[in-house]
Amino acid sequence: MKRIFTAAIAAFGLVATTLSATAKDWSPPGPIKLMIAFAAGGGADTQARLIAEELENRMGWQFIPEQVTGKGGVNLLAAMKDEPNDGSVIGMVVAESLGYNLYTANAGMTPSDFTPITSTAGTQMGIVSLSSKGWANLNDVLDAAKAGETIRFGTMSARLSDIAYLLGKAQGVDFNIVQVRGGRAVMNGVNAGDMDVGFMAGIQGKGVAAGDLVNLASAMAEPLKQTPDAPMISEFGVKYDANALFMIAGPGGMPDEARDALASAISEVVSDPESKAGALIQRAFGGALTIQGDDLAAIVAQGFDESEQLLEAVSQ
Repeated sequence: MKRIFTAAIAAFGLVATTLSATAKDWSPPGPIKLMIAFAAGGGADTQARLIAEELENRMGWQFIPEQVTGKGGVNLLAAMKDEPNDGSVIGMVVAESLGYNLYTANAGMTPSDFTPITSTAGTQMGIVSLSSKGWANLNDVLDAAKAGETIRFGTMSARLSDIAYLLGKAQGVDFNIVQVRGGRAVMNGVNAGDMDVGFMAGIQGKGVAAGDLVNLASAMAEPLKQTPDAPMISEFGVKYDANALFMIAGPGGMPDEARDALASAISEVVSDPESKAGALIQRAFGGALTIQGDDLAAIVAQGFDESEQLLEAVSQ
């Protein structure tokens, strides 16, 4: 996915310029229902609500937030699929919801049933431990596992559990994989000593800065911004990365003018560090990442198509 992902970022400037006037020319037919696939009060839920609040202030659009959680965003997709596609219903998910989670749900849906509108932010996904463990990077964890120590590896999705399994398989170790709900639960588990390492998607930033946590490796296709010298997961024989992308989508077949207006307005909000949403995204997720149009659709489609390969690799 790295090639498509990188190309999409490079193309963003053109997309944003093309769409910037559209938001002024389109208005929603009424209040916009904003479905949110994340638990209330978390960083992703707060991000969605702050985006809606700022759009109400800037555009005069009315939003009605609605929590639709469960199955990694698939419950939201099922609820949204047959809603009006005129821009009056949108949902915040992660690209994984339309990829691996949708593929494995066998729910009779594909990405073509939805309209990718815009991404809002990536994550800083790392493999993290307490600094008190004495591990400097992932090599130390693997050495401990090979020496017979049981390593409890926290994850917050089935796809990440698969990646953790493949990491262990490539290195000849068996992790005790503990899947919980959400990155905060992983961090709480690591801090409490219930997990030894875990995937964290930016929530570890304060702990790393304070010296309490350590980014042992980047779980993405690029280095972590906070600790760029941490090794990459690809260096350990894993061809799949854990890049995560928050995004807004709508029902399939949304008219271009509605999609483009929403994409433009949302991207301007999240890219503005003076807005509450932009400030949160900068602090919690490393800054805005707004990919739209064909580039975002390609990322979603590749994530869905790649899922069969990932599952086959796990089953071997």
